[in-house]
Formats: sequence, structure tokens, C-alpha cells
Amino acid sequence: MTPKHKRLKRKQRLVVAKDWVQTYPGKNVVRGYRKYFGVDWRCAVTELQMLGYHIPEDYIKQLQMAEDGRRKAKAERKQKREAEQVGDTFGINSNKCFYYIVGYTSGGAAFGITWEEWERWEEMRLPDM
Repeated sequence: MTPKHKRLKRKQRLVVAKDWVQTYPGKNVVRGYRKYFGVDWRCAVTELQMLGYHIPEDYIKQLQMAEDGRRKAKAERKQKREAEQVGDTFGINSNKCFYYIVGYTSGGAAFGITWEEWERWEEMRLPDM
């Protein structure tokens, strides 16, 4: 079961946090608040500011940049995973548009045989004897 201090709502957290901050032994009060109460860094900063603590703007910007980096890395991992799934489905030299990719233009666009062209070619082939 989740500890009680991680299930508190903001109003309750602010009451408990007054005493918690006084006894916090660490150096980074934002990180400690975030971990102890199970909130994100924005909530921790906002609530500590509500309690009267000054959080430097450059530190807040640093936290925002770190969050943006994590979000970007997660999106890249997701995109890579989806590309690998498409590669598994269609093979290495194909995708959902092209049956077979011959190459790429200097701008990065793929060229080759499309799925429609492949289907037409298959229909025109003579049956094997």
C-alpha cells in the first residue's frame, strides 16, 4: 500500500510540509519534497513557493530543460520502436508505402516499387506451368 504522505492532497500536504521542511536533512529541498510527497517537480516548486521558500528562476529553467529532454528522448524511443515494428512487418527494404525501396533521394525521400505497382505486376504475371 502507498504510504500516507504520498496520498495527501495539496491542502493536507501544505500543512504537513511546514514541519517536514524544518526537519529535512538534505541539500536539495525540491528533490526531497518531490520524492517524499510523490509529486512532480512543478508541484514541488509551486508548493514550496506557497510555503514561502525562494526557488531561483535559473534552477526552475534547468528543471524545465531536463523535463523537455526526458520528454524528447521518450518520443524518440517510441518513434524508433514503431519504426522497428514497421520494419518487422514489411521487411528491411520496405515500408507501408513501398513494397521494395530501391534507394533514397538527396532530400531523404524513398523511391522504389509501391504496393499498388507490385499488386498490378502480380496480376499480370502468367501462371506457372
